[in-house]
Amino acid sequence: MTGAFPSPYGGQVPVLRIGDVLLVTLQGDLHDGTAEQLQQDVSEAAADSRVKGVVIDLSGVEMVDSFLGRVLSDIAAKTRLLAAETVVAGMRPAVAITLVELGLTLPGLRTALSSDEAIRLLGEASISPRHGRTRQESP
Repeated sequence: MTGAFPSPYGGQVPVLRIGDVLLVTLQGDLHDGTAEQLQQDVSEAAADSRVKGVVIDLSGVEMVDSFLGRVLSDIAAKTRLLAAETVVAGMRPAVAITLVELGLTLPGLRTALSSDEAIRLLGEASISPRHGRTRQESP
């Protein structure tokens, strides 16, 4: 099942459902109000659809700052509480370098080179319905 979760508040970043994964594609700068709405939209969509993962595609983001790093960490923490894993995909080298220079480690986030790779990584994870924990299979 594929579907979009439009924000009831007019959110600017679409949250798409592809199977049991939510896909969020960021383009350009993420402003305070948009970031707060995105966090709420992703949390609501994850809870409503009971997905196993969230992919945040940063391929359209050219610059990053500590604010965006905090937003990504917050989304990962919230989705983890909802038994879903977050994977950041498509990060440009300049963005990765900036995150390291800012000292942002982004705990709770996995990374992938593309959205396809991120979805594949999430497919390898199994979620225990009894404990709500994510277990990685051995490579």
